[in-house]
Amino acid sequence: MGTFHQNKHQLHGITVVVATTGGDGAQEVYVGRCDDIDAERVILLDADAHRDGDDGLGNDDWVRRAAEYGVWPRHPRVVLPRDRVASVQPLGEVAATTTPSS
Repeated sequence: MGTFHQNKHQLHGITVVVATTGGDGAQEVYVGRCDDIDAERVILLDADAHRDGDDGLGNDDWVRRAAEYGVWPRHPRVVLPRDRVASVQPLGEVAATTTPSS
C-alpha cells in the first residue's frame, strides 16, 4: 500500500523539526507536520516556532519539550524559504539525539 501523495516529499505527513537562521541571524526552530519540501521552500502545517533563548529555553530544550508534550499549533501553515533552512529532521530522530542541558 502506497501513499496517495506521490508528488510530495518523502517526509510528507511526518512531524519534523526545521532549524533556521532568522532574518537577523538568530536561530529559530519550527516543529510541524511536513506538507512538502522542494528546491524553493519547506511547507509545514499545524506548526509552532521557537526563537533561541525565548522563555529562558534554548532550542534544544524546546525541541525536547515538543517531543515529550507536543506543540500548540499556533501557525496553521508555515512556508519557509529554503535559503533560511539549516536542516529538516523528523522530530523523533532529533529528540532521541538531544541531551538535557545542565
